[in-house]
Amino acid sequence: MKNSYRLGVDVGGTFTDVLLLNEQNGEMSTAKVPSTPHDSSIGVLNGIARVCEESRVDLSEITHVMHGTTVATNTVLTGTGARVGLVTTKGYRQVLQIARSFVPGGLGGWVIYQKSEPMAPLELTIEADERVSAKGEIVSVLNESSLRESLKNLAKEKIEALTVCLINSFTNKIHEEKVRDIALEIMPEVPVSISSEVIPELQEYERAVTTVTNSYVRPKVETYINNLESELLEKMKEVKLSILRSDGGLASAQSAAKYPVNMLMSGPAGGVAGAIWVAGNAGFKNLLTLDIGGTSTDVALVQNGHAQLRRETTVGDVTVRASSVDVRTVGAGGGSIAHVPAVTKALRVGPQSAGAEPGPAAYGNGGLEPTVTDANIVLGYIPSRARLGGDMAIDVDAAQLAVGRIASDLGLSVEAAAEGIYNIVNENMFGALRLVSVEQGHDPREFALIAFGGAGPLHANALGKLMGSWPVIIPPGPGVLCAYGDATTRLRNEASRTFIRKFSATSNEELRLELEKLATSALSALVEEKATSEGSEITYQLDLRYQGQGLSLTVDVSLAEGEDVLTAIGTQFDLMHEQLFTFSLPAEKEIVNLRSIALGEEARVEVPSVTIDPDFVNKSEGNQRMFAEGQWWDASIYDRSKVGRGTAINGPAIVTEMDSTTMILPEHVGRIDSFGNILITPITQD
Repeated sequence: MKNSYRLGVDVGGTFTDVLLLNEQNGEMSTAKVPSTPHDSSIGVLNGIARVCEESRVDLSEITHVMHGTTVATNTVLTGTGARVGLVTTKGYRQVLQIARSFVPGGLGGWVIYQKSEPMAPLELTIEADERVSAKGEIVSVLNESSLRESLKNLAKEKIEALTVCLINSFTNKIHEEKVRDIALEIMPEVPVSISSEVIPELQEYERAVTTVTNSYVRPKVETYINNLESELLEKMKEVKLSILRSDGGLASAQSAAKYPVNMLMSGPAGGVAGAIWVAGNAGFKNLLTLDIGGTSTDVALVQNGHAQLRRETTVGDVTVRASSVDVRTVGAGGGSIAHVPAVTKALRVGPQSAGAEPGPAAYGNGGLEPTVTDANIVLGYIPSRARLGGDMAIDVDAAQLAVGRIASDLGLSVEAAAEGIYNIVNENMFGALRLVSVEQGHDPREFALIAFGGAGPLHANALGKLMGSWPVIIPPGPGVLCAYGDATTRLRNEASRTFIRKFSATSNEELRLELEKLATSALSALVEEKATSEGSEITYQLDLRYQGQGLSLTVDVSLAEGEDVLTAIGTQFDLMHEQLFTFSLPAEKEIVNLRSIALGEEARVEVPSVTIDPDFVNKSEGNQRMFAEGQWWDASIYDRSKVGRGTAINGPAIVTEMDSTTMILPEHVGRIDSFGNILITPITQD
């Protein structure tokens, strides 16, 4: 039987990770290459070429490429998107300028807050003379002649994308579709996004800002995806490119190019998807995920095998209504720069990062600033003979020199300063983990902690101690787990609509009918993407609130035969409200939005198990001095590829592999399970 391969690609701020997965036996090959920020597709193609060369796999054997991309995110963060025009209903031209009354920061935040300019400026906003009622009735027919004149004038402004967001279009999209048709007649080269397709839900500002953001990033994302797809097809003929969505599912290249607003959290979602896959196969369903890269740390909570989602995605100071994994990010990673401000003389770490260029001092690329990676090298957590990414030698002397400047400023020894950097960055990560656990009503001691990313296994044991989350799971290939998530996740599509009903004004039958209509729509989109309906799955959600409340919560719905849907979701909503806010109310509940989610067939990938190692005692690769808990220790070094199932590694110890290094603290033990995961626990728990 001919082998076929799935290829996962994750582009990070420092490295691009590639994972090649054999669909028949689950064997995987990995590669890590420097990212190319000026054009991330170069790094993607370099990584694919390297992993295929090293594993001796012909490009023609790759059937699927799954890609987590940060193109949309970076476009928003850097303000380099398209010149966007906007069409609103007459009287609503300033919808983006009025926005929502929100000022970040403390009590005096309004004094210093600099509100960013809307992505569609007022001078590029025109009005359509039309009106649709909240019930979908046409109150005023669209004035097409007036609109044509306005659009012709707008075309003279050289806009690169157009957004159409008319009042109440979520109940009747006929006018938005007419506006799009006329716009494409006048300026056929300009992509048009209409709110009734992007996000057909109430609240005109949220719809407008979401659809405008879609238009803002669309040309750049569309160009990137189309160019990458054409280059892949040139080399791989019939390969299928899919892009990871913010909610952890996959979208076809065509869908991703058309609706890129759903890709804003594509990168972090890949790690969570990979963590769920790996930990689920090992029997762990409740997880705290810890993804530490070169620039930032992303954390999320997984309960019963499902990542917590949120209905809003925030990038910079832009918040859009698009489902995403509830990932919290802090500017703490391997490249985070340590510094001592002249005023306070107190050590600080991050959020500034050395990034991929020039990188930490130890990379030898001209970096001089002391980073977290340099501190780990000084502490002995990364062996001096290690080669980062498999081929990058480290410069220990450069790391010592960089951290030495911090030590001089603080009046400490070099190792004490390095441990200070290590502890401070761990506290920053600890704060992020509390946001998704304690502050959401979850006890972290009831969750395992799975760590990945290039730097995750170096900090995982220490964070397990801070959180009380055991075991700490270090998966095989932790530095490329995001790419593993890309390669093993499923196609996903949502269909939603606003459906405002008090419980007393609807019925189980009406709810079932409306949700099943949405399910048909969501599933048809997967079929259009050439995904078979075999093995697909449909799930349902409602956004609920107490009547009169502004806040709504998302509740999962079961449409099982004989289920009293309203009673079940009402009880679930009360419990969720109580968990989050410590109280529930005896008030009537109200439905706001309905949502059906179609999931494609699961990846058919066998999970390889590791063999039992009868002779583990001979596998130590030597010793390394390691500074932990204020003193030096002799730590044993192990090559992960030579460590088998059922063996125990007593700390202090260091386990090396191509893409990462795992540090096991004194008084802790790491056991290898059937799938090659290292499960770290305190020795006292044995």
